[in-house]
Formats: sequence, structure tokens, C-alpha cells
Amino acid sequence: MRLAIVAAALLAAMGGARAETCNRQVFEHCRACHALTNDAGQKPGPQLAGVIGRPVAGDPAFDYSPVLQAARAKGEVWTRDRLDAYLTDPQEVYAGTWMGSPPIRDAKQRADILCVLGGQ
Repeated sequence: MRLAIVAAALLAAMGGARAETCNRQVFEHCRACHALTNDAGQKPGPQLAGVIGRPVAGDPAFDYSPVLQAARAKGEVWTRDRLDAYLTDPQEVYAGTWMGSPPIRDAKQRADILCVLGGQ
């Protein structure tokens, strides 16, 4: 029994350490337009709580560009790979999107943002 408690404590500690590997600071510039919690109210951009695995243009409270609405109609879903490509160059992935942020060319920054988005 004691071994099980120690093992559980180690697993919990490892999970906490893994969650802290995200550099949450890189998401700060995203907060001007996006929130990570459902209770944050509407911002200029769509809500990002649970975005990974959600349909593209899946925030019902946000008015998306026609290109993102078309992607939703085709059944496209935000995966890590799709988000990574989108953050790298939004216009390349969805020409005509309204996202005003410049492309994020730095792979480490994108990885940290995806880590933050996936850790909700």
C-alpha cells in the first residue's frame, strides 16, 4: 500500500513538472484577442478553451471569416498540426482569414503556444 502511495505521488509530481514545461509567457500577446477560459467574456478573437479537437470556427459566440466558416462546413477540426501550420502562416492555411497577428515563424514559440492550448 505504501508503495502505491509513493508511486501515485511520483506520477502526480511528474505530471506537474510536465505541465510546467510550457512557456506560458509566449501566450501573453495572444491574450489581447483570445481567452483560455469560458468565463473570460468575449474578446476580439474567438475563445480558445478546448480549441484542440474542436471544429474550425467552433466558438458559437464569434463571427468567423467566410473561409473559416467554409472549413467548418467541410468538417475540419483544429488538430495540433493544423494549429501549428496556421500559427506559422494563417494566410497560407486559410487565405482570407481575419486573424491580425503576424505569422509565428519560431518553432519553439509555436510549440509553447500549442502546449498552453493543449494543457487546458
